Amino acid sequence: MKNIYKSIIAFLLIGAISLPAVVLAGNKDRAGQSGASELLINPWARSSGWGSVNVANGVGLEAMYTNIAGLGFTKGTELIFSNIQYLKGSEIGINSFGFSHKNSKGGVMGMSVMSMTFGDIPITTTSLPEGGIGNFSPNYMNINIAYAKGFSNSIYGGFNLKIISEVISDVSAQGVALDAGIQYVTGAKENIHFGISLKNIGPTMRFRGDGLSIRSFLPNQESMFTLEQRSADFELPSQLNIGAAYDIHISEMHRVTVAGTFTSNSFFKDQYTLGLEYALMSYLQLRGAYTYEDGITSDADRTTVYTGPSAGFTVQIPFNKMKGSAFAVDYSYRATNPFEGSHCIAARLTF
Repeated sequence: MKNIYKSIIAFLLIGAISLPAVVLAGNKDRAGQSGASELLINPWARSSGWGSVNVANGVGLEAMYTNIAGLGFTKGTELIFSNIQYLKGSEIGINSFGFSHKNSKGGVMGMSVMSMTFGDIPITTTSLPEGGIGNFSPNYMNINIAYAKGFSNSIYGGFNLKIISEVISDVSAQGVALDAGIQYVTGAKENIHFGISLKNIGPTMRFRGDGLSIRSFLPNQESMFTLEQRSADFELPSQLNIGAAYDIHISEMHRVTVAGTFTSNSFFKDQYTLGLEYALMSYLQLRGAYTYEDGITSDADRTTVYTGPSAGFTVQIPFNKMKGSAFAVDYSYRATNPFEGSHCIAARLTF
């Protein structure tokens, strides 16, 4: 157990210290050099409605996106089904499923699958630029396999292995990435939270397939030849997240949590997020956040589709308070320009 704990700390420190040019760059001029940007889409409703600000206090299955250490807080078994109308009006859909379970030794295993579809896109060629010869349907898929554990009453850590797949009919790319994170809980009522996570650390990816080949005639030749082109490698959008949160227990029935996170993107602008959540026991939660990056308030300077605000709510029905079993519905909204925002709805079952 101590060796695993030391390995997580070593991974985070090495990543933060030895990769400053990659993890701490926040360089907007490098945006076109990365790929697999679907890794930066939060597929879960609770945390996305909070602007993914809960790096320090995210718990359960959804922590597989914000900070994998939070998976270690799982008390039993958790299932989530999620659907996102991503950038409503673009016909992009995201479906996700996740499962986590705490074993007899106190460790938590988790797995999730995120599938991103883009609808049917007409096939066009140089001779048929208007299409009419069929459609193709791109598909992106991320598979997460994770393990997290509480090493004491205050320290939690975990790893997350990602398998990345991007496919169209005749070209595809596959890759792997690794996340690691630590959460620290302190305070008289365990109401002070700190967290740090490294995300999307892995080797480069490359597209391959018959779609990169061209058959043509060479000058003064009667037979056709196949010209195979090689695509360039692209890097993954690695991130360093540092967060803190504070729980204000107004009474046994009411809680207010303030959270903040700094996100250092390797290929995009750095971001600062501040969020607030209100909870009426475990029955109702209301949350909102604002994410700021350089130029986000200006239509002329903004380089992201998101405009900053996000909000969401949770309605939960407990089945057995002693065992912690419950059913919940989560919803989140993220404001965008253009399009009509991103809407996520999820069903959650814990037992």
